[in-house]
Amino acid sequence: MRLRLPPKIKVLEAAAAIADGRVHLDVPEKGYARVISSDGSRTYTVYVSEDLREACSTDNGTIYRGYIGYPIIAVLMLKDVLPYDERVGKALAGINWRRLNEKYKRYFIVEKIIKNIVSKRGINEEIIEQFKEDVYSKLKRLKIYLSTKCRS
Repeated sequence: MRLRLPPKIKVLEAAAAIADGRVHLDVPEKGYARVISSDGSRTYTVYVSEDLREACSTDNGTIYRGYIGYPIIAVLMLKDVLPYDERVGKALAGINWRRLNEKYKRYFIVEKIIKNIVSKRGINEEIIEQFKEDVYSKLKRLKIYLSTKCRS
């Protein structure tokens, strides 16, 4: 099964995970990584094949909705497959995405809140939008199929 494109906000969530130091490529098994949730309550296993044709993650978006979840996007950013902007990441750092997603249950509401937070941190909305669109356009070009390597 080919993984679908995620909601665009997942690009921002991935950048935040990198800025927070929650993405770990130091897993001994080749192709694997660990990503810790924004509230620290969960650790996701991520696998990305060397040829970028297969990936999986134990996050809900990948498992239950069949899209490329933010942990996969974050790993692709750290592997220089997708762009990462450090100033955008820093502006998104420290946000409890899990709490916001669970509280509001609508990504467009969460994104408005996020944009308000980053504007107070000195990054305007246009920079966030451009970053999100740049990453998403490159993500669209990838054809990633769900791997079975994340099953326990």
